Amino acid sequence: MTKEVDPSIDIYVKAVLGKKALNVVALDVQDLTSIADVFIICSGRSNRQVSAIAEFIKRDLKKHKIKPLSVEGSRDGHWVLLDYGHVIIHVFYEPVREFYDLEGLWTDAKRITTPSLKKLKSETEASNQMADI
Repeated sequence: MTKEVDPSIDIYVKAVLGKKALNVVALDVQDLTSIADVFIICSGRSNRQVSAIAEFIKRDLKKHKIKPLSVEGSRDGHWVLLDYGHVIIHVFYEPVREFYDLEGLWTDAKRITTPSLKKLKSETEASNQMADI
């Protein structure tokens, strides 16, 4: 099930998509936990890409005067957690993401659709249709 939430969440999604993060998912966890309202989960293909995605997110959001409360895991690049208070962004190296399976742990959370995620989905579908031709 998908849910539309506060449009301001899209600024975080745009930052995540800015460095070609893979498999971006936004989850509404506000009714399930008190630690955040939204989890954004994404992946990179290597430790370096994970670190680059996390660094880009911090720089991009800083332009909008949004700074993280804390950042964990940026040194190793396996799983970087950026805590923005109501939004927590998880940037995973793909095999680590599969191992921890946050989407499975938060299976009761509704998926969030933002304008950027809608655009990405339609672009992906168009690209897949062109590949089928």
